[in-house]
Amino acid sequence: MQRPRVLIIGCGFGGLEAARTLAHAPVDITLIDRSNHHLFQPLLYQVATAGLSAPSIAAPIRHMLRRQRNVTVLMAEVSGVDKAARLVDLADGQRLPYDHLIVASGATHSYFGRDEWAAHAPGLKTLADAFKLRAKVLLAFEQAETLQDEAQRRPWLNFIVIGAGPTGVEMAGTLAEIARHTLKNEFRRIDPASAQVLLVEGSERVLQAFRPELSAKAQAQLEGLGVQVQTGARVVGIDAAGIEVEQGGERRRIAARTVVWAAGVAASPLGKTLDVPLDRAGRVIVDGALNIPGHRDIFVVGDLAAAQSHEKDGSTKPVPGVSPGAKQMGRHAARQIMAAIAGRQDLAPLPPFRYQDYGALATIGRKAAVADVGRFQFSGYFAWLFWLFVHIYFLIGFRNRLVVLMDWAWAYWSFQRYARVVAEQAPTAEPGH
Repeated sequence: MQRPRVLIIGCGFGGLEAARTLAHAPVDITLIDRSNHHLFQPLLYQVATAGLSAPSIAAPIRHMLRRQRNVTVLMAEVSGVDKAARLVDLADGQRLPYDHLIVASGATHSYFGRDEWAAHAPGLKTLADAFKLRAKVLLAFEQAETLQDEAQRRPWLNFIVIGAGPTGVEMAGTLAEIARHTLKNEFRRIDPASAQVLLVEGSERVLQAFRPELSAKAQAQLEGLGVQVQTGARVVGIDAAGIEVEQGGERRRIAARTVVWAAGVAASPLGKTLDVPLDRAGRVIVDGALNIPGHRDIFVVGDLAAAQSHEKDGSTKPVPGVSPGAKQMGRHAARQIMAAIAGRQDLAPLPPFRYQDYGALATIGRKAAVADVGRFQFSGYFAWLFWLFVHIYFLIGFRNRLVVLMDWAWAYWSFQRYARVVAEQAPTAEPGH
């Protein structure tokens, strides 16, 4: 007798957690992902800023699941889902059958309808993004060293981060540290510390998801590192030579050769192929079981899901797009499948999904961070230590934890970042720029 077939699309936090939860279930799992590795995205900016090497925060999917005998891993691109026939379509023309489907394909960048900005302001979602951004940052200093004219040199030493959420704040703080500490004494024609790091945010404060008092402390710490923070500044234009912002009813231009996009997130395009209601960000609206309407065999988890947390008092609240939420959704979907296989779903249905909020953390730089953990809010050195050990704990495997801990310890004492090798050729400055 054929065992139930569970197909999981995406090996991010949600998909991986679902697969692991089903490790001892009497099912055959097929896990599909476009890449061959699972990525610890919260530390991706460290790769982009040369603080860590890629293997420190990524691991091959096949290696991670090598002992789980009920999993088959496929590296492939999913093009659509045939709900009626219970088939998943691959880009190469194959069609894979399923009895239960978990869609965990994550999110991508959102440029709010201005996709042409992507060429000039890259975002940070994949290792490829991190490699490109690392090269862009480091080669900007190299190009500045070759130029004699200060007017030509200045745009190469201006670094703009758009969006002051956790990724933007972490990126801006790290760029300031690179300029002021890591590259110290390595150049002869320029002073890297003269680089200007600008953090642009359209709302009135940084880290909107945090409490106002922690946002204020985060901004103060950023400014202490030398980051120029501009809130209430809406970006209205981006090109190869800089950005245009609108602030206080006035529009102005800022010249910069390195612009980082950390302002918007959109759900994976795969959600549109399900032909179900979506929210404004393109996320799939799911019920308390994390199912799409009319299909108890299809679950959507992670950043692709517009899920609600069903509280004990009967109220609901949105589930934030963070890794703990994705992992909890992955576990919940897997448990629903196990209950259905055991024939218990109609007799004793599982309670609707409820998100367990463990708090929020954001690091700003060396010995600077903010933490909002339940009734406790703190910032500065102890928040930074707390952030460090939390991220070490949740890293992929023992080797990764050990390597990252050693790299961070060395960087703390030496201010050095040794993952600074780039393969790209140096950019060229156009005449008159």
